[in-house]
Amino acid sequence: MKLEEIIKGIAVSEMTGNGDKEISGINIDSRLIEPGHVFVAVKGTQTNGHAYIGKAIEKGAGVIVCENLPEALDENVTYVKVADTEDAVGKLATAFYGNPTSKLELVGVTGTNGKTTIATLLYNMFRKFGYKVGLISTVCNYIDDEAIATDHTTPDPITLNKLLGRMADEGCKYAFMEVSSHSVAQKRIGGLKFAGGIFTNLTRDHLDYHKTVENYLKAKKAFFDGLPKTAFALTNLDDKNGMVMVQNTKAKVATYSLRSLSDFKGKVLEDGFEGMLLDINNIEVNVQFIGRFNASNLLAVYGAACLLGKSPEEVLLVLSTLRPVAGRFDALRSPKGYTAIVDYAHTPDALENVLNAIHEVLNGRGQVITVVGAGGNRDKGKRPLMAQEAAKQSDKVIITSDNPRFEEPQDIINDMLAGLDKNDMRKVISIADRKEAIRTACMLAQPKDVILVAGKGHENYQEIKGVKHHFDDKEVLRDIFANE
Repeated sequence: MKLEEIIKGIAVSEMTGNGDKEISGINIDSRLIEPGHVFVAVKGTQTNGHAYIGKAIEKGAGVIVCENLPEALDENVTYVKVADTEDAVGKLATAFYGNPTSKLELVGVTGTNGKTTIATLLYNMFRKFGYKVGLISTVCNYIDDEAIATDHTTPDPITLNKLLGRMADEGCKYAFMEVSSHSVAQKRIGGLKFAGGIFTNLTRDHLDYHKTVENYLKAKKAFFDGLPKTAFALTNLDDKNGMVMVQNTKAKVATYSLRSLSDFKGKVLEDGFEGMLLDINNIEVNVQFIGRFNASNLLAVYGAACLLGKSPEEVLLVLSTLRPVAGRFDALRSPKGYTAIVDYAHTPDALENVLNAIHEVLNGRGQVITVVGAGGNRDKGKRPLMAQEAAKQSDKVIITSDNPRFEEPQDIINDMLAGLDKNDMRKVISIADRKEAIRTACMLAQPKDVILVAGKGHENYQEIKGVKHHFDDKEVLRDIFANE
């Protein structure tokens, strides 16, 4: 593809050199540059790409897109100056990969909790309808049935467009994608055209990056502000920020709720550890999910599928066959007669939701033992809140290690314990070794009790001092069960 075609969609303030160059790739990482590539110098949170322009040229970059031109210009290189490279890179990648979102219907899901569940269930549902479908999620990316490993909730713009381009080329009609607040703030979704957006909820998270809840809210809202009028914006009326999210959108607004009159209204009629009986828009349906928060997620899935043109009857039929996503309220039954639940809950609100769901089903018939930690090098302010939430709704709590990253596990545990009073401390112990913490919970559990192992969910590793060590909560539990 020629450079002049790729730069059509961006505002170029200055260009020196040949605009007729043939382009074979785009990169924001100078280490990945090959001859004929465009290098976009992005000012990131960790490093400034402008410092690597020389390296990129050494490796064969024929075009440099930057905000500040180098003092010495290479006569064999074309320099394209723009006001904001972070904004430009998504648009350049979209153009280079053939504008993939013009060839498929892309739906983005944003919010603190529920993104993975909703995006994955929509992916599973539309495959059951017989379509080829793409998925971009925290757990794994999929091009129909081909799994592609993922490192971020939302990949960088180049990886993202390459992935969407492959989905379009391989005949996917729909793609469902988690849209993180980071990806909006860092303009990773720039240039993409969405057919719809879904808002789940907003509670404290990622304040290590956004600094304030208001900034976090603005990042989420910017996604809806950018939706075209051809798209839908489906929002959760049960969240106080539900209507704030869509107040400036050009998209067609639709609502879902378990409490209020809405376009997609739901009610939990019966629940148990095997599933729930729901009323959705006055039709009863049995589902294989547990808890009000999952009832809300399923309403979002139902609403989005209807807004994409499916009939309510066929949506409900498939909804009844769907199973929970890996690491989201994953229930395992012990030979001793207690239940262990593995869940990704890693925010105070998510922990509250899962514990509420456990209590709704348990109904006082057994005790709740919670094993929980907090991630290192992330928002420290939520650590005491996580411990408080666990103590408030559990009979016993074991504070343990999660992904300590570059922090000492005991320092993180101490931050969590700092949120507890004397009464709380009577039912709390701390065990830094996560495997030992889970083993201890199993030793304490009696028939009919429920153990919640929170924080890691689908993850099969523990990140310690920059190294990922294999660790899987479900594997640990199964090993313990095998020896009971």
